[in-house]
Amino acid sequence: MAKTATFGIMHVTIAFAVVWVMTGSWLIGGAVALVEPCVNTVAYFFHERAWARFRRHRGQATPLLAA
Repeated sequence: MAKTATFGIMHVTIAFAVVWVMTGSWLIGGAVALVEPCVNTVAYFFHERAWARFRRHRGQATPLLAA
């Protein structure tokens, strides 16, 4: 769990820093740092569902996802 938490903190910090350096705006950097991980989480859900469907189609077992 600690590894996941520190990765999340690193991810948000990097997102903020990159956007802040590119725009010079703390506000835009903060907004992106908050929104981007949420969008990525939703995208990850659909990515995993697509891969589960692909594996089922190929006849491979999918132990984690049953859609």
